Amino acid sequence: MFRPFLLLSVCFSLAGPAYAQSGFQTEAPHAVIMDAESGEVLFEKDARDPMPPSSMTKIMTADLVFAALKDGTLTADTEFKVSEDAWRRGGEKSGSSTMFLNVGSKATVADLLKGVIIQSGNDACIVLAEGMAGSEDAFAQRMTERARSMGLTSATFRNATGWPHPEHEISAFDLARLAQSHIQNYPEFYPLYAERSFTWNGIKQDNRNPLLGRVTGADGMKTGATEAAGYGLVGSAIRGNDRRIIVINGLESQGARRDTAVKLMEAAFSQFRVYDLHAQGDVLGEIDVYMGKAPKVGVALTQNIRKGLPVADRNRVKSEIVYTSAKAPIAKGDVVAQLKISLPERPDVTYDLVATDDIKRKGLVSRAWSGLLANIRG
Repeated sequence: MFRPFLLLSVCFSLAGPAYAQSGFQTEAPHAVIMDAESGEVLFEKDARDPMPPSSMTKIMTADLVFAALKDGTLTADTEFKVSEDAWRRGGEKSGSSTMFLNVGSKATVADLLKGVIIQSGNDACIVLAEGMAGSEDAFAQRMTERARSMGLTSATFRNATGWPHPEHEISAFDLARLAQSHIQNYPEFYPLYAERSFTWNGIKQDNRNPLLGRVTGADGMKTGATEAAGYGLVGSAIRGNDRRIIVINGLESQGARRDTAVKLMEAAFSQFRVYDLHAQGDVLGEIDVYMGKAPKVGVALTQNIRKGLPVADRNRVKSEIVYTSAKAPIAKGDVVAQLKISLPERPDVTYDLVATDDIKRKGLVSRAWSGLLANIRG
């Protein structure tokens, strides 16, 4: 009788989730550290459930504008008129974040983007939304559709500003993925997030991002705060070839947001790494072949495997080659096994392993003899 076989292949020892194994903690109710290049999550805390994003919403608002600039639908010199509604709901009289646009005036897309990104101007967001889609509601629908097309399944947008709405939400994880897409797809526009101040209508306003000037390499992205959401931030920094993205939300004050953001970003570089576990094509071992002219066949990966985790925990991953039946004939490239990677406190992850060679089936006499031996051995 042919028995399933389990082969243990100790390839690495790496860690489970950062918060469970490394002892790293953060005060933020919602938090993510992401490697910008690979998208690997290095740390997370209550990051997958939707939450109110407040003005961090404006990254998606800017994303639609950047896309329109890139495809030529808009130009930086395109002008939009400031409606009374944009002035009243987003301007000085609203008591909210504002660019201080005057009702009935016009502003270019280039200036409005600075108002959105640097000054967090709600009026600038509404002017762009009305100018591009006819109304803020229609623009918000576009925001949601774009988010879903990007795979940001937790996202629902009901306005362009982040103004509180019971259905306006996105997870911290999806905010990090949005930031990653933003950075990768719009390198020509991304430097706007690092500008320290912008003056409009004679009023100079500083960028509210507390990472700028405090953390080496920090160059973005957006703060947010409402009573419902608490204080939050999407931040990014680059050091050498490494870029990290952090998202925090739910802090109780500006000071708490500042201190938490700085601590999290410093930890992102000093305490976490992305490790290359295996490369596509790596031959990881051999498995037995039943009724094959060759007794074994090599198995190889079809993809690269990278994992992000705390530096202190790099020796905790367990890798196993698992298969239940490798029966001849086998063609090179057939999936014949899986590589199971076990990370403490995380679900196991499996990857297909394919045969490295063709293995022909034994002849009738050889098969009969092999079957007899198998029965004798039990």
